[in-house]
Amino acid sequence: MDAPGRRFATASSFALLEHTRNRFALVLVVFYIPFWLTMEHWFVASAPTGFLLRATGRHLTVDGNRLTMVSGALNAVTLIVGFMMFMTTFKSLAFDRRLVLAGYPRICLLVAKVGAMLLAAALISAYATAVICWYWDPVRPWLLMAGVFTAGVGYGGIGILLGAFLRNELAGLFVIIMTSLLDTMLQNPISNPGATKGGVQFLPEYGPTQVSVAAGFSDATPYEHLLLGPVWFAAMWLLGTAAFHLRTRDHRPAAGRALSAAARP
Repeated sequence: MDAPGRRFATASSFALLEHTRNRFALVLVVFYIPFWLTMEHWFVASAPTGFLLRATGRHLTVDGNRLTMVSGALNAVTLIVGFMMFMTTFKSLAFDRRLVLAGYPRICLLVAKVGAMLLAAALISAYATAVICWYWDPVRPWLLMAGVFTAGVGYGGIGILLGAFLRNELAGLFVIIMTSLLDTMLQNPISNPGATKGGVQFLPEYGPTQVSVAAGFSDATPYEHLLLGPVWFAAMWLLGTAAFHLRTRDHRPAAGRALSAAARP
């Protein structure tokens, strides 16, 4: 394996290790997702609910209980993935800065975090979809999982940005929780009768919600809406890269940097 490959493998192992050490996030994945979806299944009435699927322009009448479970899965996955990426970025920032000062490429560290995020988001989305399928049969479970996955990816990017930008752990967790809750509430016509109004399409969960509802209740496949979650991720990742660069830059005088560079093997 060449030097760039070894560096990426090492950075990826660090990123995955950070996730496995986050025991609270693992507990949320294993217990919170089924608990949250079970509560919605038990306590939300199965009344018919109208939903404008903007992706196709069609009005759907769906089971309110099942629609709420889809929204609950999106909310749970975005919270957990956003939380995981914020914590791993925030807590490893000092160590990453030391690696950068020692000559480790920033892009290698950031790409490794993205790879770990994609793996985590895929596993968590598959688990949430499996819980939904325990209670009812979506029309296309694979597309439902894809919609939930894109929501997690979008909020993973938000978590990276907040972890690299904010200096307070509580502030980052508060922003992720409130953003996810507000986003989910505004997208769900049960909690927000005005969910069909203009403006909701600019929120991070808009595309994933459209894809997930289409997957659960129709034969439509809004391919372009599958890209909206990754677009949000790309925008947040670019901002996070800039913040990461600023937080890991060398503040020493030029002479000190030159001496450090000359001492490297």
